[in-house]
Amino acid sequence: MDEFPFYELTRKNIQSLEAYIAKDIPCRIKLDANESPYCPISIDSISSMKEFFLSLNRYPDPEAKELKKLLSKNLNIAPENLLLGNGSDEIICYLITTFGGPILYPSPTFVMYAIASQASGQKHRAIPLDEHFDLDIDKILKTIKKEKPKLIFLSSPNNPTGNCFSTEKILKIIESSKNIVVIDEAYQPFSSKRGFLPLLKDYPNLAILRTFSKIGLAAIRTGFLIGHENLIREVNKVRLPYNIGSLPQAIAIEAIRNKKVISEHIKAIIKERERLFKELSLLEGVKPFPSEANFILFKVKDAENIHKKLIEKGILVRYMGNALKDSLRVTVGTPEENNAFIDSLKDIIDKLKNK
Repeated sequence: MDEFPFYELTRKNIQSLEAYIAKDIPCRIKLDANESPYCPISIDSISSMKEFFLSLNRYPDPEAKELKKLLSKNLNIAPENLLLGNGSDEIICYLITTFGGPILYPSPTFVMYAIASQASGQKHRAIPLDEHFDLDIDKILKTIKKEKPKLIFLSSPNNPTGNCFSTEKILKIIESSKNIVVIDEAYQPFSSKRGFLPLLKDYPNLAILRTFSKIGLAAIRTGFLIGHENLIREVNKVRLPYNIGSLPQAIAIEAIRNKKVISEHIKAIIKERERLFKELSLLEGVKPFPSEANFILFKVKDAENIHKKLIEKGILVRYMGNALKDSLRVTVGTPEENNAFIDSLKDIIDKLKNK
């Protein structure tokens, strides 16, 4: 029997798309995925856990009403300004499905903007960042004028560079675009900047993405979109029913109630980030870049080889490949994890130098 022609039946935009592979490399210290090293809650602390197990035969609350209520109170916005998703990834797909393209974003940045755009068959354009990892405002404004993108995605703080984009440049983009500008603030809790939430009332075309993933709850895959109620209404039309399970809802609710614990964890990560940056700066041949996120990007000669040698020592960081030449990205871990990483990196660099 001839092989079934699945590839030929696949849409052209999918044929040329490579699957995003989240590599699971077993290591004793995992510092590659920008996860928090701390979990802010325990099973015993979830007040609704008993009710959850007693209702496993029922669908979850399709509107996540209690979670929305707590989030809206915590953020000082109306529930009508919120839409929940199975991680920010799902919401990015919803936005593209709702509004279509062209879609504009800087490069390098979070890869899902490009993947979701291509998967949806929408025209998309990446504008390289300038030499300071900031937005090339002239090129972006020219592209906006010429191509009139319906969606502009800006991750600030940006992944993988770790810096916040210029507020002045972002405001120019929002003001010059008649379409929707989405500020992805996944890493905002670690930033010294306030973020764009206070400006929502001034700019109806502004939307903000946030997530529970970076503050210790990556496993529950829960993100949320904040925007004008009319924008939320349109995106909600394509939201899958029951897209947030009962357990993620219960955990997210408990996390908001325990926000003091999360705040303490964030302060600890920021403190370690500053220490880790200083330690990296002292290593010969290593150039770390200042970060407003929970990770640090750094340049080092022979990055791919060093990445492999760190894995041999049981430490996993992210090799940036072609996205950023000679670069690695390390997530800020616990003090013990960070010490092990620094000691291993120093040992590898010393041995390579003495070869």
